[in-house]
Amino acid sequence: MTLADHHLAILVLHVGCVGLSGGLFAVRGVLRVRNSALANHALARTASHVVDTALILAAVLLTRILRQYPFVDGWLTAKVLWLAAYIALGTVALKRARTTAGRAAAFAAALAVYGFIVGIAVAHRPAGWLALIHRGT
Repeated sequence: MTLADHHLAILVLHVGCVGLSGGLFAVRGVLRVRNSALANHALARTASHVVDTALILAAVLLTRILRQYPFVDGWLTAKVLWLAAYIALGTVALKRARTTAGRAAAFAAALAVYGFIVGIAVAHRPAGWLALIHRGT
């Protein structure tokens, strides 16, 4: 068996981890905005790290199977660049912001970026959801 024989399983793992990662971030972000210590509980942090590691490993395997690579294929380049923004905003929302308003703003922005990354993945276009809207007109 080759890696390509596992394409569907790896894709399902990747998409599942996208949902889990976003869900965990959403829960932790709401808790953090409400100043709950549970947002940074060791179990919550560990679960996020495990899911995000599986997500990235599945993504790397998919790039090998599909032979589409960041900084070669535009839509994957866009995903990676927006992922960096998402991580930075998430770090501000969960750790670095000193005020509730700052945490809430970073959290909202991170969720918007997350949604845009999903749109890029669905459309396979750097414009994400906008490409699908434009295609429909």
